[in-house]
Amino acid sequence: MAQAEFVQEGSTIDYTPGSAVTAGDVVVQGDLVGIAKLDIAANALGALAVAGVFDVAKEGGGGVTFAVGASVYWDDTNNVAVATDGGGANKLMGKAIAAAADADTYVRVRLSQ
Repeated sequence: MAQAEFVQEGSTIDYTPGSAVTAGDVVVQGDLVGIAKLDIAANALGALAVAGVFDVAKEGGGGVTFAVGASVYWDDTNNVAVATDGGGANKLMGKAIAAAADADTYVRVRLSQ
């Protein structure tokens, strides 16, 4: 057998959730962050986007801003994008591709792990 065999492009990955996932949900698996583009029923094979550009809910208040190119992390406890890794608790989801002010409710993120 070859040392490696092509499987797929990699902009999406297979995912079978234990409970239903709604389109737009952010899913964390270890250090991998993906976003469901479609609803996925519990115990049914679906897909998560791990590449692309998404508007992601962000933490508001407290001076949370993003400059273009800044790292964006996902806080899986509070379900918002944040500007820090929280000592490793928050997972890198990508880079901001548009500035986001403190009052903004979302940040535009290019997914990259």
